[in-house]
Amino acid sequence: MMPESRIDRRTMLIGLTGVAAGLATDASIADEAAVHRTGLGLVIYDCVLRRKWLLKQKPRVDLFEPFTFLQHCNNLGAGGMQAALGVMDKERIGRLRDFAERNTLFIEAIVKPPVDDADLARFESEIRTAAEMNAQAARTVIMPGRRYEQFQSMADFRESVERGRRMLERAAPIVEKHRVPLAVENHKDQRVDQRVALFKKIDSEFIGACVDTGNSFALLDDPLGAIEALAPYAFSIHLKDQALRSYEDGFLLGDIPLGQGSFDLKRMVAILKKAKPKSRFALELITRDPLKVPCLLPTYWRTMSNVAGSDLARTLRFVRQHPATHLQQVSSLPLDKQVELEDANVAASLRYAREELGL
Repeated sequence: MMPESRIDRRTMLIGLTGVAAGLATDASIADEAAVHRTGLGLVIYDCVLRRKWLLKQKPRVDLFEPFTFLQHCNNLGAGGMQAALGVMDKERIGRLRDFAERNTLFIEAIVKPPVDDADLARFESEIRTAAEMNAQAARTVIMPGRRYEQFQSMADFRESVERGRRMLERAAPIVEKHRVPLAVENHKDQRVDQRVALFKKIDSEFIGACVDTGNSFALLDDPLGAIEALAPYAFSIHLKDQALRSYEDGFLLGDIPLGQGSFDLKRMVAILKKAKPKSRFALELITRDPLKVPCLLPTYWRTMSNVAGSDLARTLRFVRQHPATHLQQVSSLPLDKQVELEDANVAASLRYAREELGL
């Protein structure tokens, strides 16, 4: 089903111009985007389908190349980007940093934490690049996959938790040296109380949270309570809305344009702004089929045995009280229609952030 807010031709042209970023830019389109700019940035995951489509059309043009993606964000009227910067030489760093400063765009990095001592040099090189780029933060994750899908036992989960803690302990001296905040996303891995306890244990002013406004719901955390708990640690914010619907084994969780889902985004934004006024917001909306959260199956509880039944009851009650009017089905569409849907999702979210959230 296509979204209720369909993309208009002018917005599509802006998106297509951004795709060719670095090759050609229509100044009038870019000027129009600047007039309607929002402070909400884009995460590269917002544009996975457009990147795939573009590589088929122009194999030598990668939308996720940092300068290309930043131009795309600028042409859409977004406020900045969160992207994998990798390691760059001074010329590339200067070009990207100067473009961001001229257009008042923020930059955040995406990095992998150091898995062992042999990986420290790679990690420091990427953090040094982020520092020289004046990146606001470097977003990372410390555990793979979704907790309820990835691990076969509580022992496996606890081992991964310890591995993640050691990675952050290795990372801490490096991010402190270069003064780049490392923002650890709540990535359907640890529940919020566990993540806060980890931050307290690491006890570094440069290690905190990339607060994702949707992920913790899949672990039966209270949607607003999760934001309130993580807000004091926020260095970066993934803003997303979620469409919810019950199914026989639990509930469906679907990324949806901002303002069209089930969460109180205005309250979430207010909580985060109050706690960390300087933190940047970036849209993370992955255009895909809804995810299944099988919270009524025994396999879901292999690593969730300490979670109270009242949390499950509250979550399922919230799902029933906030049913989605529609869920986007993406995989059955041809690629060009998937790209059209993805573009529409991004455009609608940027508009909502500007007009309704004051971002």
